[in-house]
Amino acid sequence: MARVGISLGSNLGDRIAHLRDAVARLAPLRSSSHLLVSPVFETEPVDCPEGSEAFFNAVIEIETDLPPLDLLAATQAIEREMGRPEVRAVNAPRTIDLDLLYYDDLAMRSPGLELPHPRMFQRAFVLKPLAAIRPDFVPAGALDSLDDSGVTEVAETIAG
Repeated sequence: MARVGISLGSNLGDRIAHLRDAVARLAPLRSSSHLLVSPVFETEPVDCPEGSEAFFNAVIEIETDLPPLDLLAATQAIEREMGRPEVRAVNAPRTIDLDLLYYDDLAMRSPGLELPHPRMFQRAFVLKPLAAIRPDFVPAGALDSLDDSGVTEVAETIAG
């Protein structure tokens, strides 16, 4: 059984409802009751088309028996089920975005998946929620080197 970090983001429609729905849809992929859920952060869009709405972002950690590529396929299916088109402009607004951040200590690179996520330590909207649930996973000073002025914790929660 592997511990897996998954980042969640939404900037279309009822963002908090989309995050909660995604957590519920991820439940069948879990192999245990282990579930860590970060606070929700509102984030200014990064590298998105002009006029894009702000994101709500969070990170969860689950345990799963699924191999990494099967887990990726399952998360991409959830994205499609929740209305994210397969063919889209880069960084286009989306109802849900699910990214695998880590899979235990596994390091891998395949055409569709790189673990750990190659940009997670460069993104305050990933590191702030990750640090809330796994401070041991975030290198000392990593957040200090990032501009996190556009990443603000909100009162909403997606924990069930």
